[in-house]
Amino acid sequence: MAAVSLHASAAVAPVASLSTVQSSRAIASSHQIARAGLRVPSLRSASVRPLRAARITCEAAGTKAAAGEVTDATFKKLVLESPTPVLVDFWAPWCGPCRMIAPLIDELAVQYAGKMACYKLNTDDSPGVPTEYGIRSIPTVLVFKGGKKVDAVIGAVPKATLVTTIDKYL
Repeated sequence: MAAVSLHASAAVAPVASLSTVQSSRAIASSHQIARAGLRVPSLRSASVRPLRAARITCEAAGTKAAAGEVTDATFKKLVLESPTPVLVDFWAPWCGPCRMIAPLIDELAVQYAGKMACYKLNTDDSPGVPTEYGIRSIPTVLVFKGGKKVDAVIGAVPKATLVTTIDKYL
């Protein structure tokens, strides 16, 4: 029985931390412990590999929707025919400053829900509307009211600048 207690700690050590000799002793020891009627944790359970499922969380539960997507095909209906003012963020996936203000646009969509619609238009996928409105630099945020462009903010600006612009048209 002394041999069982001598190697019991080795049987539960992570496999990655054991040498080949220690691993074979740990496995032999675990068989001796099992024969003695004791329960031994599996060496597989001592794996150092992280569980992926443990890192996945759902943050969407209970949150409001962020800014919607608009395209050349949906622009007229969603933006120009909207009964409320509309903010449109013209962006591209390769644009660093566009990625910087994207969370701000999503925050504004939640903050002004019901008062103003907020959309994002990918200029790579929908080049027609940016051409029509003379968008030559991104990010560009346009504000529409009554189907007409009433204001523009060009570049990555602080949230306060966007809030000031929006508040003029509510």
